[in-house]
Order: sequence, then C-alpha cells, then structure tokens
Amino acid sequence: MDRRTFINKTLTGTTLALLSTGFRTGSSPWSGWKEYDFKSFRPGQYPVPILKVTPDDGYYVHTFYDECPWSPSGKYLAVTRFDYQGKKPVWGDEATVCVIDLENRRIRDVYRTKAWSFQLGANPQWDDVSDRYLYTNDILNNEVVCIRIDLVTGNIKTFAGSKYDIAPDGKSIISPSLRYMNIHQYGYAVPDGPGGKPEPLSDEDMTREGLWKTDLVTNQKELLVPTSRFFEVAEDKKRYEGMIGYLFHSKFNRQNNRILQVFRAQKNNQGRNASLFTMNTDGTNLIQCLSAEKWNQYAKSGGSGNHPNWHPDGEHIIMNCIPTWLGFDEMMFCRFRFDGTDFTVLSEKYQGSGHPSIEPSGRYLVADAYPKQSYVAGPEGEVAIRLIDLQEDREIRICNVPNDVGGGQRQSTPETRKEGGSHFKLDPHPAWSRDYRSLCFNGAPNGVRQVFICDLKGLIV
Repeated sequence: MDRRTFINKTLTGTTLALLSTGFRTGSSPWSGWKEYDFKSFRPGQYPVPILKVTPDDGYYVHTFYDECPWSPSGKYLAVTRFDYQGKKPVWGDEATVCVIDLENRRIRDVYRTKAWSFQLGANPQWDDVSDRYLYTNDILNNEVVCIRIDLVTGNIKTFAGSKYDIAPDGKSIISPSLRYMNIHQYGYAVPDGPGGKPEPLSDEDMTREGLWKTDLVTNQKELLVPTSRFFEVAEDKKRYEGMIGYLFHSKFNRQNNRILQVFRAQKNNQGRNASLFTMNTDGTNLIQCLSAEKWNQYAKSGGSGNHPNWHPDGEHIIMNCIPTWLGFDEMMFCRFRFDGTDFTVLSEKYQGSGHPSIEPSGRYLVADAYPKQSYVAGPEGEVAIRLIDLQEDREIRICNVPNDVGGGQRQSTPETRKEGGSHFKLDPHPAWSRDYRSLCFNGAPNGVRQVFICDLKGLIV
C-alpha cells in the first residue's frame, strides 16, 4: 500500500497514517459512554440469574465459544454490533466493535470494521496481559489485517497479517487467509469478496497459503506452515488424494506452547473431510492428532465430529466425537491428548452437543446444542445451555435461549442455501469467564441478536 493511498484511507471519520516502521496509527473512532439498563432474562425460571447485557439499539454477538470475551480484569466485555441481520454480509459493509463496562452498565463504540461475519462478529479479542488493548481485523486495500485498539489513548495500530487468534502474551497472532474461509463454511471470517462468491484455492496456492503468524512486536509476517505440509503429515493421505486443502479453526493453548489447527479438504469445491492437527508455536512437531476417518464417523442420531477446543491444561483437547472404534454410535463429549493418545469419553450418560468447553479442574463442562439435536431439545425456536457435572455424572439445564433470527428450526432457507451466507444462523457459543464462574452466550429474544451473562456460583463448587 503506498503512502498517499493509506493517508487518504478513512474509517468512519478516522484518518490513518503510515509510519516508517510499517505500523499505521490513528485515533479509534469510539463514541462516548452510553449508559443503559441490563435486563433480567426470564427471572425465576432458571437455576441461576441471567442478564441481557447488550442494549436494544442493534444486533449483537460476542465471539466464539473458545474465546473469553471478558477483559483480563473482568471489568469489560467485548462484543460486535451489526447494522443489519437477515441478509448476506456484503463486501465493504461495516460492523462496530464495542466495549461494555460491566460495573457501570454502559457501552461505547471503539472501532468500525469491514472484516466481520455473523458467527464470530468482528472476532474482537483481548490478550491475557491487560485491559488496555483490544484486537480485531479490518480490510484495507482489499487485504484483511489485524487492528489493535488502544483503549487508553484511542490510538490504533494495523499489522501485516490477519488475526484468527492472539497469543496469551499479546506478542503474536495466527490466522489462515480469511479470504478463503467461506469456500468451506460461512460465518467465521469476512464477507465474500467484490465478486460476491467464495474464492477457492488452486493446487499451486497450497504451497503459498497456510497458517500465517505475525509478530506484533516486529510486525514480521511469516508462513508458519503451508497447506501442502498438512497433506504430507496426514496419516490418511489416500483419502486426501486430488483434494484442495483449507485451514479453519486455529487456536493457541493457554500455555502458549502449542497451536491447534482444524484442517479441511475439498474435491471439486465440495465437502470438508475434516481432521485435526497440533504443532509447536514455531510450526514444528506438526501432528495429526485426530484422523479424518475418526473425525467423520456419523452418529445414529445425526452429525459427525465437531468443535475441538483446548482443555485449560494445554495438553488435552475437548471435542464432540462419535468414537465407533470404542463401541459408541452417538456423539459423545471426548478428551484426548495433543498427540492423539489417551482418548477418553467423558460421560457415557450424556450425549455431546453444540460447542463444548471445560474448566481447569475437569469437573464441569458447558455446551449449547443445535435445534436438530432433539435429545437436548428445548421449546421450538430455542436451544439449551447445558452444564454437565462430570464428577457426579449429572446435567443441569442452565436455560433455554431463543436463537431463531428468521431461518426457523434449521437456521437456513432455500435463499441462503442458494446464495451462501450465514445470516439466519445464531449459535449461543457459551464461553467461560476468566475465573470460570460465569458464562457469556448469544441469544435472540424477539428474533434480535443479543448477548447474555449468567452467574454459575450457585451451581458449581
């Protein structure tokens, strides 16, 4: 990007300037604080109090189930506000990154971005260091890049690479190329490009694309692992013959010594053929810890493996699997080590669902569910937020939350299936607080996307 082009680039009235270091700085287009009331959600109906913490002035989500939306102090919550719902995201349209002050019950806008999706919003993230910096992405000169918002000074910095996840120490980010993610699943990256359709990779691209890492201190971006390397390491090479590979979910563990990576592959732009890899944070020791064969077993009640997430110990992974090789024919909550060993079914009594995650002691697991998972069904148009006490092998239904934003039970319509997009999909994505005593999740009372918090102190010890 040349200097004249960048200086003339304006984001919601905020002009950015290019420094000789390659960092771009300017003022964050934040608003003043707006005070409002948090509203109780169905008071007295559920075993814990639940608050709707977003105002009634737009459509809100937090980010993914594996990412804590609370700031390191626990005082603030990061969310995204959309200008619309019910239609496909359009390249060039903007969404707003917001910060909620949970103590004083107020909100402010801190950034407007063109890099957003309905499932992850603008993927705003905190590091584990302080409340000062909030990270998101934007699209500048048709490139997806990471933005760091300084919540003390209002300044921003733009980095060379995009962000899917940030290291706990705030010194690096990792990401696949977010321009290609819609080819295998909508809702987790950015809108389709100017052409309005997903952009598939070619055979040649697989040596030039892959998992990227950007050093936030030096602003150096490197290709940590090319896509072609995953094919080389995979134990099920024959299954992947003639396919184009893509990277989906990328995640640092809390100890900042390993990365989890979901790998997918398509033939003729169809299918996913997912499997799971881990690696050291420098890209070495790449291991396929769950093969495509094991991932893609199909449950009697429907669905295949999904949603791997680091256990807080940084050694194990929590995931929904159908472990037919152990005699199970339904989706179960499972745990295994980063190298694929020590595979364990966490509860034989309760089937897996939605987006599972676990707290450090390993006793309590939370998950939501999909409408199609009838074995944890709620009222029509609502889905369950579940708490599983693995020590006592019992389930507590925290609540049922509305999640129908116009697509009905399957969260899709013939129109969305034809044109692509995820505008009728809303998953609660329950995420733990930093002290593992509260949950944040999405819902849609009256069909409007909103964010909720519940206090679990009365349910867990």
